[in-house]
Amino acid sequence: MIILKSPEEIERLRVSNRIVANALAQVVKAVKPGVSTDELDRLAEDLIREAGATPAFKGYRGYPRTLCTSINKEVVHGIPSPDRKLQEGDILSVDVGARYEGYYGDTAVTIGVGQISPEAQRVMEVAQEALHRGIACARASNRLFDISNAIQRCAEGAGFSVVRQFVGHGIGAALHEEPQIPNFGEPGQGPRLSAGMVLAIEPMVNRGGSDVRLLSDNWTVVTADGSLSAHFEHTILVAEDGAEILSRPDGASEGAHD
Repeated sequence: MIILKSPEEIERLRVSNRIVANALAQVVKAVKPGVSTDELDRLAEDLIREAGATPAFKGYRGYPRTLCTSINKEVVHGIPSPDRKLQEGDILSVDVGARYEGYYGDTAVTIGVGQISPEAQRVMEVAQEALHRGIACARASNRLFDISNAIQRCAEGAGFSVVRQFVGHGIGAALHEEPQIPNFGEPGQGPRLSAGMVLAIEPMVNRGGSDVRLLSDNWTVVTADGSLSAHFEHTILVAEDGAEILSRPDGASEGAHD
């Protein structure tokens, strides 16, 4: 069942998503060669707790940390570690969630570490553009797979692939709610979107094939062919005339993407 949010719930979701967006903005500023993913994780947890929230991922289904930090061929769910130090030329996906007064925020971005290759830059740009094309379709009266199809066409039109085993999702009083939002599909299909739906849209775009595999830590997902992957996510509110991006940091303009 897809849950439509009340005005009071939406206000709490605005706060929780602003908290994760502000934390992510500070983590991004701290990214540089030589920094460990553990340092980024501790920074994010401190910022979330200082804002009066709790980390959403820590302890979720046994996940051990606040952030998911996925490097290069890692698609999602990379576990922060003192031993994982960022290197010049890496690309890093940072995914962060928080719970505030019973409601969840969730957002992610992929960034370059120092100078990165044109190929890495391109897959990041396409993944981010795919996210915003998907968001542009998140309006009342559209169908859910209109979002999915916009993401797929953007990624595949650039010569890349979308990950099919992992999806976006509804979000609210639970971190993962219905509906599931694939990053591929036929337009005009799926449930009709309604004002009051809150969705976490998150394309994962691979430079090579779409297949992925799970590492032995039972969390980290990597591309099967070792190609680069980029991941972007926003939590959005569906409205009659379009979508409101909830996961913007304080001070971000209405036209800002990430």
